[in-house]
Amino acid sequence: MMKNSNQQQFLLATLPPSRGQIRLALGIAAALLVVFLIAAPFATIQLQRVDGFVPAYQSVYAVNDLITSALILAQFAIVRRWALFALGMGFLYTALIAVAHALVFPGAFAPTGLFGAGVQTTAWLYNFWKVGLPLAVIAYSLLKDDVNGTDASQRSPKLIIFSGVAVVIVIVCGLAWIAIAGERFLPSLLSRDAVQYDRSAVRLAALFQEAWCIGALLLLWFRRNCVLDLWLMVLSFTLVLDVTMSSLLAAARFDVGWYASRIFALTASIVVLIVLLSETTALYANLARSVLRQRGVRAARQTAMDALAASIAHEISQPLGAMVLNADAGRRCLARTPPDVDEALSALRDVANDGRRASEVISGLRKMFRKGAHGRVSFDANDLFREMLAILEIELRTHQVSISTNFKEGIPPLYGDRGQLQQVLLNLVTNAIEAMGTSPDRDRVLCLTSDAMQDPSSVVLTVEDSGMGIASEDVDNIFEPFFTTKTDGIGIGLAICRSIVEAHEGTLKAIAKKPHGTIFQVVLPAAAPG
Repeated sequence: MMKNSNQQQFLLATLPPSRGQIRLALGIAAALLVVFLIAAPFATIQLQRVDGFVPAYQSVYAVNDLITSALILAQFAIVRRWALFALGMGFLYTALIAVAHALVFPGAFAPTGLFGAGVQTTAWLYNFWKVGLPLAVIAYSLLKDDVNGTDASQRSPKLIIFSGVAVVIVIVCGLAWIAIAGERFLPSLLSRDAVQYDRSAVRLAALFQEAWCIGALLLLWFRRNCVLDLWLMVLSFTLVLDVTMSSLLAAARFDVGWYASRIFALTASIVVLIVLLSETTALYANLARSVLRQRGVRAARQTAMDALAASIAHEISQPLGAMVLNADAGRRCLARTPPDVDEALSALRDVANDGRRASEVISGLRKMFRKGAHGRVSFDANDLFREMLAILEIELRTHQVSISTNFKEGIPPLYGDRGQLQQVLLNLVTNAIEAMGTSPDRDRVLCLTSDAMQDPSSVVLTVEDSGMGIASEDVDNIFEPFFTTKTDGIGIGLAICRSIVEAHEGTLKAIAKKPHGTIFQVVLPAAAPG
């Protein structure tokens, strides 16, 4: 199950919303509520009839919902979650029934509507329309956290989607046929002029629709945990305003309430589509950056390894060759009759000298790797932290980790290999995220701080988590190679981090945090002036 969760972490149906997204959603909902409150007192004022409004509005609405349905079903094709399938079919239903509603609307394409539509046909199609999406949202809410029913069957996702599309088309055609052919058997919602509402019948239908819309909103509120839930709540809230304005406050077609309700519905449809497109684009961009970063790291590592191997082979081949020649000479001296001991001893001394020369070569290479200035630049430690947070934004949101930063401005710059030190911070923060993931009942807070030490001039970078912490007996061992507290770890990450920090003449230590959590402190010397 953990593997499956990791595969789905970049999907809108599993990715938690950021604070900025929550603020934006609340702002849009508040703006719509303000418009509703302004328009409500004037809901019954009759405005000019515009026959072209309905087909134009319905066309935009249908296209928006078709694209939204396609985006959601594309995610279903990846992860096979029935919740996404139900939601995608719901948006498809609203798109198709919006087209049917526009075709039979009086004055849009024919004086009384196409296909022999009657006075009540569009009113009933509108009611069928407004019930479909809340039902789909409710189905999504009930299915999205169902662990045992998360994955769809092993059949082809294309077959499932095409079957669902066929069923939705049949349902829409059936409802359109009922509204047209069975008009005389349905209760009247409009007067004979097809303009004024039958207030008692319309209000009864509106209360039924309101119940479904409010139910969908409440279910999402109590089961919310991802970006998609957030914007579906905005959509459900807008549907409540839409139904209230169009059926409870408006008195007839083409009055203020009638026009305002259509604007509410269209706004919600466009907002959801824009969010899905922008979030999908952002996730794709993050994935692309991750792939490019991994390719760059692999290429740089391969280049470095090739250069290091060539350097080692070149530097050590000569002393090793000399050792082999001297060893053979000594063996021949000892094989003589009588043995030439002096020549053999001289050859062995040469072997020992060549061995020391090879050791010096290796030591020189090690010093060059650890203390060389190649690739080192001066940079701001706070910028390093901010770049690291941008890289791990998706992981932090996925694991619902709150960030607390205290970056001291004006600290002296660091001088070193920026890529290596960024890798140290990435490793420490990734470990912190994993540690907090094992503490589901505790707030996951990651604290990042930067500060300066005056004596000597150094910069202190701190990564503090609220996870389970490290046992006191393991604090001194976690930096040892191949020592790990993870069930699936190999124990070299922290050892490499400490080697990198020490190569920069700094220190890395772990401190057990009370009552729980761990503090990793990186102390690095500041860049010398000039």
